[in-house]
Amino acid sequence: MAELLRTHPLEAWSTALERLPDTVAITVEPFVAMAVVRLGAAASEALGAGLPTVPNTWAQHGTGRAVWLGPDEWLLSSTTEAPEELEARVRAAVLPLGGSATDVSAQRIGLRLTGARVRDVLAKGCSIDLHPRVFGRGSSAQTLLGQAGVVLLALSGAGDDFVVLVRSSFAGYLADWLLDAALEFTPTHDS
Repeated sequence: MAELLRTHPLEAWSTALERLPDTVAITVEPFVAMAVVRLGAAASEALGAGLPTVPNTWAQHGTGRAVWLGPDEWLLSSTTEAPEELEARVRAAVLPLGGSATDVSAQRIGLRLTGARVRDVLAKGCSIDLHPRVFGRGSSAQTLLGQAGVVLLALSGAGDDFVVLVRSSFAGYLADWLLDAALEFTPTHDS
């Protein structure tokens, strides 16, 4: 059986994203396995690690992240497991307790936004308060950015490092939107 090669839906945007200044750097995160797990309070114990139980938070989980999506729903990622391995491992742990696990690896693309002006760029299309006192490291939100539904994760307490998870079908739109929103922070060069 031939192995399928994964191509990133934002490959066509890589050059434009690389041209952004350090004050608003946007990079495409590598492909990672993702699974949605549904289970009540026993999920943390079943998976052998503390899942976030506070709304709108995320935590490191093994080699990836666990993002709180709802009272009984989390998005788990892994940088070391194949999608089918992550799904099988999580399903084996939660199924006996009445839970479920679904591979959603191809559903979302991750964009890493870093720099001193990244909060200004996000504020152009996101209605939540992104000040580090309110949305600091460990915070997450399901929100709109421009016209795209995203999951936003704060990676630092300084408001200068975020991950945006967007549906693959909206990735091109969001990349264009972010490039446009970052335009005022991009120095112009005289010819």
